[in-house]
Amino acid sequence: MKDKGLKHIVAGCRNNDRGSQKALYDRFYGYALSVALPYCSLETEAREVLNDTFLKVFTSIGRYDENLPFTAWLRTIVVRTAINHYHKHLKDLVMHDMTEGLNLSVEDDYLSKMAAEDMIALMQKLPPAYRLTLNLFALEGHTHSEIAEMLGISVGTSKSNLSKARAKLKQMMTIELIHGN
Repeated sequence: MKDKGLKHIVAGCRNNDRGSQKALYDRFYGYALSVALPYCSLETEAREVLNDTFLKVFTSIGRYDENLPFTAWLRTIVVRTAINHYHKHLKDLVMHDMTEGLNLSVEDDYLSKMAAEDMIALMQKLPPAYRLTLNLFALEGHTHSEIAEMLGISVGTSKSNLSKARAKLKQMMTIELIHGN
């Protein structure tokens, strides 16, 4: 951690200093939200994940290794908290059987013009199991074995969820392209 200001803030957080905790929260809230949003179906859900995340950060800051980037440590906590949130609310979720994507190709030009916010909005419409698998595979770079272990599913289910997530995203992007939304 080369940032002396951050080093001071972390030291204050280790001493349970409220001002330092607020400074850390303010400094990294936007980043943490950008990590949480793809894992959640609504921004309110992402904010709930962030509340839990920052509570974990403040209670475990003593384990943070200052020789490593703070954002990498924070990202890991956000992702794990989102997964825990998914498991906690799994019984409340209604799983929908999804049809395969349309057999239309989405134009590369459209994808290059699609804003990141639009892509996140589409990803948020995916069923939670598909969204988590897609994010862990595509954004975090985990293998299907790792995803299966994290989510408590089989490797085959992880592969199936990824395939269905991609098909559904393709279908939604095609509809966006056709309707010009």
